[in-house]
Amino acid sequence: MYAVIEDSGQQFRVSEGDVLNVDLRELADDAKEVEFNRVLLVSDEKGTKVGTPLVDKAKVVGEILDPEFKGQKVHHYYWRRRKASKRKIGHRQKYLRVRIAKISA
Repeated sequence: MYAVIEDSGQQFRVSEGDVLNVDLRELADDAKEVEFNRVLLVSDEKGTKVGTPLVDKAKVVGEILDPEFKGQKVHHYYWRRRKASKRKIGHRQKYLRVRIAKISA
């Protein structure tokens, strides 16, 4: 069984047990799981349900593994030709690490 979910403008193909990094969001301090309601497609042994644009009464529940996970460092370069002017900046994006616990349709 797998599903395609949308979160923060990105689409993810997930199955139960998958670990994925989604954008950081405000959660309660004692939150143990996060729920994804924007399910675009659900496929199981019975068949495939494709939403228009969302599948009715479908949700994906994930348990939180790491509430604030930092990704790889991304570098940006600003450079002006023939001006002896350059600048290097970088940042590390913060993510929420989630394991998919249950897919229901």
